[in-house]
Amino acid sequence: MKIAFTTSNGETIDMHFGQSGSFHIWEVGPDEARFLKTVSVDEHGGDEEDRIAARANLLSECAIVYTMQIGGPAAAKLVALKIHPMKTNTEVSLRETVERFQEVLRGNPPPWLRKAMLKEQATSFLED
Repeated sequence: MKIAFTTSNGETIDMHFGQSGSFHIWEVGPDEARFLKTVSVDEHGGDEEDRIAARANLLSECAIVYTMQIGGPAAAKLVALKIHPMKTNTEVSLRETVERFQEVLRGNPPPWLRKAMLKEQATSFLED
């Protein structure tokens, strides 16, 4: 599944969702994980709602967004697009987060994660 991370350096999840100038997109599965691309945020409109919507739409292919902090309106916008926001609250290693996530995928993922995995499978199915 595709996961977006807010990172200033590619090593740590260290940015607020609304302040991140770009997102690192990874493809993460139970046995393999790889960096796919960086997507940059263009400023859209002067109001906060437009900026939040632009960021959320930029990440529409992702099932999850890992970020250090995220506000309620931004989290709600992601959820409306079936993207699950994950908040770390502190700076954490991006690589270690990916590895822990893979451990969960190899075990018995919680219901919300199984649902996120289905989103990715539906997207992949439609693209084939």
